[in-house]
Amino acid sequence: MLKKLLVNFILLFTCYQFSIGQPCTTIGQTPATAFPVCGTTVFQQTTVPFCSTNNLFVPGCSGDGADYENKNPYWYKFTCYASGTLGFLITPNDANDDYDWQLYDITGLTPNAVFSNHNIIVAGNWAGTYGPTGASSTGVNGIQCASIPADNLPTFAQMPNLIQGHEYILLISHFTNTQSGYSLSFGGGTANITDPKLPRLLTATAPCDGSKITIKSNKKLRCNSLASNGSDFSINVAGVNVIAASTVQCSPGFDFDEFLVTLNGPLPPGIHKIFIKQGTDGNSLLDICGHEIPAGDSVIFEVFPLVPTALDSITKPGCSPTSIQLIFEKGIQCSSIAANGSDFIVTGPTAVNISSAMGSNCINGLSNTILLELSAPIQTGGIYTVTIQNGSDGNTIFNECGVATLLNESANFVAADTVNAAFSYNINYGCAKNTVHYFHNGNHNINSWQWIFDNLSTSNQQNPVKDYFEFNNRNIQLIVSNGTCSDTTQLNLAFANFIKADFEATALVCPNELVSLKNNTQSNSAITNWQWTFDNTTNSALPNPPPILFTNDFRNTVIEKPIRLIATNSYGCKDTAIKYVKVVNNCFIAVPAAFTPNGDGLNDYFYPLNAYKANNLKFYVYNRFGQLVFYTTNWQQRWNGRIKGADADAGTYVWMLYYTHADTGKKVEQKGTVVLIR
Repeated sequence: MLKKLLVNFILLFTCYQFSIGQPCTTIGQTPATAFPVCGTTVFQQTTVPFCSTNNLFVPGCSGDGADYENKNPYWYKFTCYASGTLGFLITPNDANDDYDWQLYDITGLTPNAVFSNHNIIVAGNWAGTYGPTGASSTGVNGIQCASIPADNLPTFAQMPNLIQGHEYILLISHFTNTQSGYSLSFGGGTANITDPKLPRLLTATAPCDGSKITIKSNKKLRCNSLASNGSDFSINVAGVNVIAASTVQCSPGFDFDEFLVTLNGPLPPGIHKIFIKQGTDGNSLLDICGHEIPAGDSVIFEVFPLVPTALDSITKPGCSPTSIQLIFEKGIQCSSIAANGSDFIVTGPTAVNISSAMGSNCINGLSNTILLELSAPIQTGGIYTVTIQNGSDGNTIFNECGVATLLNESANFVAADTVNAAFSYNINYGCAKNTVHYFHNGNHNINSWQWIFDNLSTSNQQNPVKDYFEFNNRNIQLIVSNGTCSDTTQLNLAFANFIKADFEATALVCPNELVSLKNNTQSNSAITNWQWTFDNTTNSALPNPPPILFTNDFRNTVIEKPIRLIATNSYGCKDTAIKYVKVVNNCFIAVPAAFTPNGDGLNDYFYPLNAYKANNLKFYVYNRFGQLVFYTTNWQQRWNGRIKGADADAGTYVWMLYYTHADTGKKVEQKGTVVLIR
């Protein structure tokens, strides 16, 4: 049974109590608070607190029935400074403890990617064998999956290859349910994970009166090397001393590269220099490998005179803006902004009232932008001015240094006019084509026109001209813009000279049956002339002629007789419709007594004859054994005397015919026999 299955109830219960679901709160037990590694450092972990937060993916192992997790973990982070192999040794303080490990490449990722990204795993070992583990030149390829100690599987993996410039994080997981620790040392490989760069001060900035100086180093430094009393630093101004030093990066964490130095008083405007020295803790600042920033290393910074912060600019507003965003050169104290917006006034082509004001993005009480909410949108274009005044709180606004912004400080912005896409048109009518001239006035600085005609063609002209050769209704859409505001309008255009000749006629008639007509002609103007022609022999000028009679004197035939309608409207435009009526010589439904399917073109098929008036028809043919050999519901689908592709035997067959007569509605059932002759 694999070690991670924990089938023994007591062991499972103990593991649950002391590991599963216990949050990892100790620094170093989460990826985000991993120990920074110097290649020469030997880590001694005396105890390992119980905790576990996440299941882990192990290539080639996950899904084998074992559960993999960051059980009782510590994490270690490092950068590769020269490509090569990585060797390391994990030695348990108790030789009967089981430690597992997994290495991740987190280059360009957040440390917590180890829990979700399955493609960043470099190497690992999860064997249940007790004792030392790690990566060595004699280690095995691949990752050893979970096992029981008796299997005595290898605990050392082949040394993985590291890539210069990549960032890595190593998980060490204590599977055994004790708090006994281990030692971790790196060596034996050819990769360099020791930063060759020596630590130095990099930059310093001192806002406001210079009493607080933010300093950055050129690399990460040890948190425990920074003396909180500021004794690691001195400044070249008489009577001014450093009284404190701190960094937010060490809570939680082990390293930092930015910190704040506090002085006992302000500095005069000008260029100053801050120096590093050995502090009361016996050192200056140390990097991860213990290299010290040399005493006397310094960095220059400038303290500027305290001046009001100017209103730098105003974000270009969109169309019909309901808010205005002001941009300042320095951070403004959010608490100094009157919530009712009374610190500001807006003037311009139309009256603008401010309903509220607030810092757009207040961080640590400061914001470089202020958002003015307006009581109504600005819809008239032109130049507007925002001016700073004393608000209802009795003052203007204050910058991060507590200096009030000057009264009447102002900045301009340009608002765009709203636009209207409504357009007009003029039609030149003709029966061959209609020409439409479209017009838009272009008011309010419109500089973009997008015409869409029936979703088929487009134009970017202000006043396009379009020809139409078909006169049915047309859809026109226009989108206009002045670069800020846009508008859209649509029109369904109907042509007055539209005409469409159309009619309905009885599709098929039997002898002595009349053809009924229904005129469906459409026109957007009055129709002035109707011209019907029936079988090219008779005519009518009526809009709705009476029923007509067609004859067919050719035995057992169907003749198509044409009916033509020409309609003319008040514009002189004409349209023609032609339809054909099938005139049948014989509509008496009968079934032949014999047929000869020999391919001579005479009597080759068996079917109900003349079944023009048969609705819901069903026609069956059976052989002398009562087997169905043919069936159809379409009387014109005929039996060719073949069964399953082979010629049917000559002889007598039985047929059954069922249908409903189209005129009378009577249901008809007929039966009989047919002789197949070969």
